[in-house]
Amino acid sequence: MATPGQWVQGARPRTLPAAFAPVLAGTGVAAWAGGAVWWKALLALVVSVALQVGVNYANDYSDGIRGTDDDRVGPLRLTGSRLASPAAVKRAAFACFGVAAAAGLVLAATTAWWLLAVGALCVLAAWYYTGGSRPYGYAGLGEVMVFVFFGLVAVVGTTFVQTTDGDALVAATLAAVGIGALACAILVANNLRDIPTDAVAGKRTLAVRLGDPATRRLYAALVAVAAVSVALLAATTSPFALLASVFVLPAAPAVRTVMAGASGPALIAVLARTGISELLLGLGLFVGLVLDTAV
Repeated sequence: MATPGQWVQGARPRTLPAAFAPVLAGTGVAAWAGGAVWWKALLALVVSVALQVGVNYANDYSDGIRGTDDDRVGPLRLTGSRLASPAAVKRAAFACFGVAAAAGLVLAATTAWWLLAVGALCVLAAWYYTGGSRPYGYAGLGEVMVFVFFGLVAVVGTTFVQTTDGDALVAATLAAVGIGALACAILVANNLRDIPTDAVAGKRTLAVRLGDPATRRLYAALVAVAAVSVALLAATTSPFALLASVFVLPAAPAVRTVMAGASGPALIAVLARTGISELLLGLGLFVGLVLDTAV
């Protein structure tokens, strides 16, 4: 049986910046617009974290039963390592989805009931990334869905449940582009590392389809998109939004590592730096836009 510590490892805590960053960014925009509702921001964070952990366990389960994780370079996988039964990992995934659904229900009841449909799409996207008979993650669509759900939906949704101000939603969309680009960059770095094993296992990720050199260029381009989004957001909202530029500090060495041809375990550090970059972008926007309301 897996120990509690191994279950925590299986939840892949290093991916949690991708859950915190969109909520920080979306709440910062809501505060700038004068509409921050802190208890709703906290519920949005519960939804985001629960979905992130849920998709990690779902990915662990689905890849494990397919044998994709039998020869793995990255973090611990519970199913692939035989530390936990597939059924137990599947139950953990759906328990997380249940927590996300409960928090989302409260947000929908206090904002707009159609948000329930958005929440259902989020859960379906989380499961079918590697689950089901035709997972879209195996067809090279993972990055698209990450951008949509962990970028656009997460950031704009966080802002929307706090304020429906039109200017705020425009700003939230700009913020979502930056957050979504770095969330995609995390997945691109992960899939770049796994090109050899994914190709053998028949997992046709975008990295496998593009090949090694193009995937490295895509990673650098996504970081550049994040930088442009910060500049545009600062021009649209407040110069204080430029505090989000701090994300470049860990992102720049990550880009250098990727473009220098690092592979295998050497890319694990890139994953960590990219996650920190996304968190810093979200935190920078939050602090900057909240500060703008105080001056």
